[in-house]
Amino acid sequence: IEENLTEREKLIIRLRYGVPERPRIPERPEVTQREIASQLGISRSYVSRIEKKALLKLKKLLEDAKL
Repeated sequence: IEENLTEREKLIIRLRYGVPERPRIPERPEVTQREIASQLGISRSYVSRIEKKALLKLKKLLEDAKL
């Protein structure tokens, strides 16, 4: 699945949701887009666009796998 995402998309999904390397902490299951933007030196809206694009790619892969 990961081969379908760009390096930046993979990084944002990993930082945002902890998949697969960062275990989730129950009190704080995700990192905010603002925090990721600050770490990467890009805008929060750009992080949002990249995240949405990556999630759409993953959703399409799952839908295709069900067929």
